[in-house]
Amino acid sequence: MVIVAGHITVEPHQRDSYLAGCVSIVEQARQADGCLDFAISADLHDAGRINIYERWESRAAVEAFRGSGPSDDQSAAMLSASVAEYDIANTRSLTGERTT
Repeated sequence: MVIVAGHITVEPHQRDSYLAGCVSIVEQARQADGCLDFAISADLHDAGRINIYERWESRAAVEAFRGSGPSDDQSAAMLSASVAEYDIANTRSLTGERTT
């Protein structure tokens, strides 16, 4: 399993429009082969921060989806980015895998 996690920062007044531009990316990712979870969301504390969380079955699945990365408009809006990829060997449920 691979987890991609971190955050990007944008000007606070641009965050909502940046996130609106990510809706189709989230939809595409969640339908992609090997995607277990994918979220791009507003931080509750920092008005300029956008949190990134992705969970994939494999590195190959990440690479097949990733393509060329953010669009030019998205890249131009980013003030900074801190996102890393983690190879996960084992997992342990903390919730008992409840579904609603």
